Amino acid sequence: MCPEPCPSKIRTVVVDDEPLARSNIAVLLRLDPEIEIVRECGSGMEALAEIRSRRPDLVFLDVQMPECDGFDVLEMLGGELPLAVVFVTAYDQYALRAFEAGALDYMLKPFDNARFERALGRAKERIRHGKLQPRKMDRLAIKRAGQVWFLKISEIDWIEAADYYACLHIGPKAHLLRRSIAELEQELDESIFCRIHRSTIVNLERVRGLKLNEDGEYEVLLGNGTKLRMSRRYRKELQSRLGVERTSHSAI
Repeated sequence: MCPEPCPSKIRTVVVDDEPLARSNIAVLLRLDPEIEIVRECGSGMEALAEIRSRRPDLVFLDVQMPECDGFDVLEMLGGELPLAVVFVTAYDQYALRAFEAGALDYMLKPFDNARFERALGRAKERIRHGKLQPRKMDRLAIKRAGQVWFLKISEIDWIEAADYYACLHIGPKAHLLRRSIAELEQELDESIFCRIHRSTIVNLERVRGLKLNEDGEYEVLLGNGTKLRMSRRYRKELQSRLGVERTSHSAI
């Protein structure tokens, strides 16, 4: 029995479409008594499902994989990112994008044991601090035309559902994110964002008024002139969040 509470092991997922590459990383990880490998994944889609269900602390992630690469995985995880992500790849041209996407380290194949130990040591340190101070989602990664763009959450004016995607509106521009609007609603800061329709979320800081239409339905007026339909189901919630008890038939 431990005289003090025993620290929990670092739950780890290894993702690479090459079996030998996965095995090499797993062998090194099993030498460390602090590590628990909870899953080895051979594809990005498998990794996405396992990370969401198992909630690992650490992921070793390959970049280039068929159908769904490492950046796709990070984009679709959104605010569900593990505390530490280490990219492992044979290509050096993705390093900047990896760090911008929130990766802790970027290891080039082939790597030696010393390089691996440095990456693992950094991951352990990040995880220790991260468990003491939970992170907040402050940006989103958008993959478009072979590039990854990073958008600050605070800059989003409003969000609309677009089939299995979410369309993020920032000023005159719109960006498609491969996430559902329901998933985003769970991750966004509820003190800033509010659902106003089954297909619409609005940044409360952009709201300038409410207007009652001829059909008896309210519109949400944004500072940039955008008008958004609001359903009755969400009207009381929005008014409460805005500190409004009563509204007239014109803009507030």
